[in-house]
Amino acid sequence: MAAARLAAIAGLPQLTQTPETDALATLIVQQGIIPASAAPDADHIALAAVHGMNFLLTWNCTHIGNAFHRRRLEAACESLGWICPGICTPAVLVGI
Repeated sequence: MAAARLAAIAGLPQLTQTPETDALATLIVQQGIIPASAAPDADHIALAAVHGMNFLLTWNCTHIGNAFHRRRLEAACESLGWICPGICTPAVLVGI
């Protein structure tokens, strides 16, 4: 399955890490929205927000797609001047 997922995204551009993405990811962890042990999850959210993505698709509903974190993620993004993308599973996005 992992190989199939990688093949599906081959050729898509990758978002680059910047000082702005680092600052937002750090804030998300510092505020306890995402635990430090899951810091890469905060990086994913920060990359999507800073690069202006409309959606962040994830199967990770423990940290990234957790509805209980939504308002706090939005506030963290907005505090640094970014808009939090819509976060959902691919199935939700396509209406399955």
